[in-house]
Amino acid sequence: MPHAARWRVAVDTGGTFSDFVCYDEGRRELTITKLPSTPHNPAEAIVAGVERLLAAPAGAAEIGFFLHGTTVGTNALLEEKGARTGLLITRGFRGIYEVQEQMRGYGPALFDFYFRKPPLLARPRETYEITERLDAAGNVLQPIVLDEVRAAARRLRAQGVQSVAVCFLHAFRNPTHERQAAAVLRAELPDVPVSLSSEVLPQIREYYRLSTTVINAYLRPVLGRYLEGLAARLDALGVRTPQRYLMQSNGGVASFAAGAARAVTTILSGPAGGVMAGTAIGAAAGYRDLVTFDMGGTSCDVALIVDGQPGVAALSAIGGRHVAVPMLDIHTVSAGGGTIARVVELGALRQLRVGPDSAGASPGPVCYRQGGTDPTVTDADLVLGYLNPERFAGGLRLDRAAAEAAIRERIAAPLGLDVLRAAAGIVQVIDVKMQEAVKAISTRRGHDLRDFTLVAFGGAGPVHAARVARELGLARVLVPRYPGCTSALGLLLADVRHDYVRSHLDPVERLDCEQANALFAALEAEARADLEREGFAPEAIRLERYLDFRYAGQGYDVTVSAPSGPLTPETLATTRRAFDRLHEQQFGHAAPGEPAEIVSYRVVGRGLVPRLELPRLPSSSTSDAEAAMVGTRAAYFPELGRAVDCARYDRERLGPGAVLHGPCIVEQLDSTTVVLPGQVAQVDTYGNLILTNADA
Repeated sequence: MPHAARWRVAVDTGGTFSDFVCYDEGRRELTITKLPSTPHNPAEAIVAGVERLLAAPAGAAEIGFFLHGTTVGTNALLEEKGARTGLLITRGFRGIYEVQEQMRGYGPALFDFYFRKPPLLARPRETYEITERLDAAGNVLQPIVLDEVRAAARRLRAQGVQSVAVCFLHAFRNPTHERQAAAVLRAELPDVPVSLSSEVLPQIREYYRLSTTVINAYLRPVLGRYLEGLAARLDALGVRTPQRYLMQSNGGVASFAAGAARAVTTILSGPAGGVMAGTAIGAAAGYRDLVTFDMGGTSCDVALIVDGQPGVAALSAIGGRHVAVPMLDIHTVSAGGGTIARVVELGALRQLRVGPDSAGASPGPVCYRQGGTDPTVTDADLVLGYLNPERFAGGLRLDRAAAEAAIRERIAAPLGLDVLRAAAGIVQVIDVKMQEAVKAISTRRGHDLRDFTLVAFGGAGPVHAARVARELGLARVLVPRYPGCTSALGLLLADVRHDYVRSHLDPVERLDCEQANALFAALEAEARADLEREGFAPEAIRLERYLDFRYAGQGYDVTVSAPSGPLTPETLATTRRAFDRLHEQQFGHAAPGEPAEIVSYRVVGRGLVPRLELPRLPSSSTSDAEAAMVGTRAAYFPELGRAVDCARYDRERLGPGAVLHGPCIVEQLDSTTVVLPGQVAQVDTYGNLILTNADA
């Protein structure tokens, strides 16, 4: 378990800003800061932020727990800047990777005449077939020919391969051949990491296992080098704690070493922290049905939380590539403060298009005065009067005149609009794009948004959340106390988590419970060993069991929570009924009378970290909103069709019970909240702003 020290520090590195949260264990206080990211080397911004927070190196020595959410793996995958990867596969099956799902995709891809699958991360010329064969039960039909592995390794070395993936047929049932191949590869290529499908994803379905293993191999050297460099910078800064953790896509954290070895589990590292924070903040405020709305500088990430539980997907697609490790069910769209707006020619017509490309941290929006020339969403928000040019996130000063000039020249003049209407058009387009993202995870899955609260965070989230919620009919908006750093706060709220899975097809009606319990026991022993090796005492370890069910003959399955004790015919029958209910909930029908199968056995191992209590506002804080008013500013609201003078409030001065009437603007170090006409904002005991319609 993490040892006691003065500070817990979390850093979430995004495409535009890096966010920092420091928790003082003694005083139970949170401190935040925000700096522009350094995309060429994210570690530079991290070191600068820690120094600013703690007056390093003296303060750095007192850090007992360091957590990091990163986009390094995500960006390497999306930008195709990973390692040159080789692939060993069973002879006769090299086409699995190219054929993929045998489908072109869903939604718009069905109607795209120019649709192309993403390029293979392990290219055909660096893919080698190896003579070996197992049957579906894992029995050896053809022993592996290690001379072929040795020859392939030498050719891969000559080709300059930086990482190797190994995925043999049915290796999830018997890893022997993959392990033999790995021994040869490590002897021939001692500096090249090797990813085995039987370790990355010992699970049925060849293509998904292969795709996930190749992605792990592709990202592993990139993430490994980054974490090694960051660790060295932290050492030089005086951070001595060995408790250094990386956020994973499943909502838990893992050590730097474990994260580097299983790089594929970190693809949603940054957004996952926001979901965990939104869940905890919503629950503390008394709301358990939530939509998290994380709008930063580059993208907007949304997730659904039902009855206090975020959704977890066993299969996801990132940039068109399939990943079959458990990930929080997060939907991402290219909609952030840095998203670029352009007018495009469509024959005789002209259209305003916003995104998908972003100005990022460099050069950034035009108003940053760092060389940007294309107007962005942030430029539009500034021109509309929503942002304070003298007090912007990260301490930046914004140039409103430059933003106006860019929008006038690039957007307003070509479309025949005035500057304010052009800026409002940019905001409307991006808001609709984000509304569609929320619908994709909610109403299109049968949920009634009138029952949900929108938890808005990220630097730009609270600027746009009120209008998104109003258009979609959500009950309320909750803006956390530190919205610009909420994802970083989520890192401090997460336990260490590891996922383990074994596929073993078993008909439910003929299941050997003794064999099933043995499978669970083996997975739990592996989980305990890993967590104990990371320093967790037995009483700080929690194990959870799950079963993947399907009706016989189905090509998909449903994950169901399993009892913690031994499986018996009685508990199995109860779990089977839970599967029928979940199947009906997710797909609209169930077949309780049809035979069912267990596809995979899963165990989640958690290392419990000391709980962080969300701080409440001091009881001495004033509820008088007028005392927090710092002036007015003209802001344009399409609902009114004109600009009006809005009251501006300093959020740091707002105490519990304070009530604000829209239209108004609430400013703070890390974000800005816009309250629309006809809305009311109230401050709760945790410092959250709760926005509702005045007539609600």
